[in-house]
Amino acid sequence: MLCGDKGEGALKNREIAMAAAELLRQAGILITPEEQQRMEVADFGLGEPAMTGLQILTYVNTERVCAKELVMIPGQTCPEHWHPTMGGVPGKEETFRCRWGSVSLYVPGERTAAPRCRPPAGSEAHYTVAHEIHLQPGEQYTIYPDTPHWFQAGPRGAIVSEFSTRSTDEADVFRDPRIRRMAGRESQESRVKGGKLKPA
Repeated sequence: MLCGDKGEGALKNREIAMAAAELLRQAGILITPEEQQRMEVADFGLGEPAMTGLQILTYVNTERVCAKELVMIPGQTCPEHWHPTMGGVPGKEETFRCRWGSVSLYVPGERTAAPRCRPPAGSEAHYTVAHEIHLQPGEQYTIYPDTPHWFQAGPRGAIVSEFSTRSTDEADVFRDPRIRRMAGRESQESRVKGGKLKPA
């Protein structure tokens, strides 16, 4: 979700969206102006998108499949969550393929003794899985439904292609009770009028 204030937060989100677009250019991943405008800057309701956030470009999301680019600035963290089974329907199954930079995923399993990343300061209690899977360009990892996970970009940032079953973000469960994934969610496009960010 984009920051809800009219000043500094909105400007920070705009700067983050521009940084994400620049990372895509550096990686040689071409997107259309329309796609750049609808890239989502998710701050998970915490108002600290440079630390806890994610930029999402959804290419397609049908009843059966979804394809996205997840663009992360250096050190940015997507908080711990899982995609639950609901009403007998399995939660989302997703494969992350690192395209540029590096990303560390944390999943259930033996705790990694010397992890590359740490949870954001002040939020450590909401990060419980600590088995590290480190992805460099060309490497991928599949996360199955109901699996708690979180991930953090490396020092250059990261671009991760996500291939999954249908994405239902509103159903995601987050460990941190402060997080509001969908509340007030808007795309960059919905707030850009005449080249200026409009307040939420």
